[in-house]
Amino acid sequence: MIDIDVAANLRSIRETLPNDVKLVAVSKFHPAEYVEAAYAAGQRVFGESHEQELSRKAEVLPKDIEWHFIGHLQTNKVKYIAPYIAMVDAVDSMKLLKEINKQAAKYDRVIDVLLELHIAEEATKYGFTLDACREMLAAGEWRGLANVRICGLMMMASNVDDEEQIRDEFNTAAAFFDEVKTNYFADNDSFRERSWGMSGDYMEAVECRSTMVRIGTAIFGPRVY
Repeated sequence: MIDIDVAANLRSIRETLPNDVKLVAVSKFHPAEYVEAAYAAGQRVFGESHEQELSRKAEVLPKDIEWHFIGHLQTNKVKYIAPYIAMVDAVDSMKLLKEINKQAAKYDRVIDVLLELHIAEEATKYGFTLDACREMLAAGEWRGLANVRICGLMMMASNVDDEEQIRDEFNTAAAFFDEVKTNYFADNDSFRERSWGMSGDYMEAVECRSTMVRIGTAIFGPRVY
């Protein structure tokens, strides 16, 4: 039994998003019925952050869903999602990037990934610092990974009420995207995603050049843990 109008919430969100911004509906901790309701309303991209929950849903839900892994992914979990995951949104180490490449190769797949940046002033956040990301890209080992495709950058703003701080963090990420695009992906059309913005700050994120927002609560309501 669904006690929230998922379709109406989706419509409301879409009306506020430009056509060129992709909506990832964050379905983690929500039952498959909620995903089905969003699917029926036309949504095809969903985000999950726990391998077991994702595997259960992927098994019973439509096969044309584009599943994104949006949380911190442990390397020992990659093998379970490699057969079907469309994108890993939060690659935070070269070790993880290599493991995704290794597991994707077993299925003759190329898995899209985003590099996660740690810009927020919170120790609980994962991701590369800007300098660490520069060092990783400059080292060049990623160029030899044939079964992953780096499609852009992802970050989460600080969990604060200070809109100016949030915008500063988004704009820092946007400027860094330009730097990385120019230095490493100038001729690569696949490197185009700037993924920041969630239920509470996605409007600001879009104004700060986000191309992909992750929205859960505003669509599905409070999470059911």
